[in-house]
Amino acid sequence: MRHIAVIDYGMGNLRSVSKALETVSNGISVEVTADPARILAASHVVFPGVGAIRDCIAELARLNLDDVIRQVIANGTPFLGICLGMQALLTHSEENSGIDCLDIFAGNVRHFELATDENGDHLKVPHMGWNQVHQTVQHPLWKDIDQDSRFYFVHSYYVDPKEHTVIAASSDYPDTFTCAIHKNNVFAVQFHPEKSQHAGLKLLENFIAWDGHA
Repeated sequence: MRHIAVIDYGMGNLRSVSKALETVSNGISVEVTADPARILAASHVVFPGVGAIRDCIAELARLNLDDVIRQVIANGTPFLGICLGMQALLTHSEENSGIDCLDIFAGNVRHFELATDENGDHLKVPHMGWNQVHQTVQHPLWKDIDQDSRFYFVHSYYVDPKEHTVIAASSDYPDTFTCAIHKNNVFAVQFHPEKSQHAGLKLLENFIAWDGHA
């Protein structure tokens, strides 16, 4: 029986993510869980997160969920990372004086440099609010989502993947940064689809319908 597992490692806006998934799940069960057996049995797995990467990686290791995530991905299960759940998939993060992450995607997580906009005003960090997302590949999760649709962001760090072929979308603040990555059965986004109204719900709906193949 199909069910969606939202990984619970004590961090993140799990309730809003699960509620958004339930809205578009068409009756498919959505379960917030830290149980490895339930996560491994799921037809789709979501890895959300907000907060500090140090705490994220430490809790994943304590609960043995780092190995569970690797097994889910190796099994070919459709897997969606959101915000911190995306950053944790990289090799290393600059946050908290430097933290090794899960190394699913080769690359680093970098802090936004202080910058100014076209009017000379300082841009705030964290980057917070609605921003256009420019799709750079065709992918099932972009189905029926208009190019340059706006999604909601809250973050001080962004991913810098080693291989450009994994980039699925970019955004600007003020320089261009990667905001979505993909590889095989994994798709991950920096923005919050659960807070992004129609476009975000459509992405979650597409994820639930996805078989893990691009």
